[in-house]
Amino acid sequence: MSRTRAARSAATALVLLALGASAAGCGSGAAKPATPPPNISPASAAPATPKAATALPASKPVRVRIPAAGVDTGPILDLGLAADGTVEVPSVADADRIGWYDKGVTPGQTGPAVLIGHFDTVKGPAVLKNVSKVKVGDLVTVDRADGKPARFAVRALEQVDKKTFPTQKVYGNTDRPELRIITCGGELTGGHRPDNIIVYADLVA
Repeated sequence: MSRTRAARSAATALVLLALGASAAGCGSGAAKPATPPPNISPASAAPATPKAATALPASKPVRVRIPAAGVDTGPILDLGLAADGTVEVPSVADADRIGWYDKGVTPGQTGPAVLIGHFDTVKGPAVLKNVSKVKVGDLVTVDRADGKPARFAVRALEQVDKKTFPTQKVYGNTDRPELRIITCGGELTGGHRPDNIIVYADLVA
């Protein structure tokens, strides 16, 4: 995907995502949560930003590894936009998998690549059930179809109310390769989690 195409895709996404940009669908319903509520505490001070790694060409993600959260999953789902303009999320049946927002760049390209996964569903804990264990500086590796893995270092974590989701911050263009990982957070309210947890990471290798 060219930079021009990526910018166009991001701009289109921002218009549509304004209708509802959060990762919906997380929640245990009437089921008793099997893990603590997903809450994170932002780092008191962000680490020094490493020198940006050289951007990689476009190549679809095939596997995601987040050692700190015990995640090693693939193949990766392709997620587009739902009929109402919101970003699709993995189905309950695919709660153990992570999806890639395919209207944006691929992991390793210049821009923000976005991955989405459930914390839990009505069936219980899901792929990102241990997201609260992720810390600034932890590594995330995205294996790609071209055999060139994209390695990212976590720069920041953020927990936000879904009603005030930072659309521009998450999906807006960047001048270097970056990664976002989005899941749900907060105490269950009416069977759903009111927040999103967002992990921001930068390509380091």
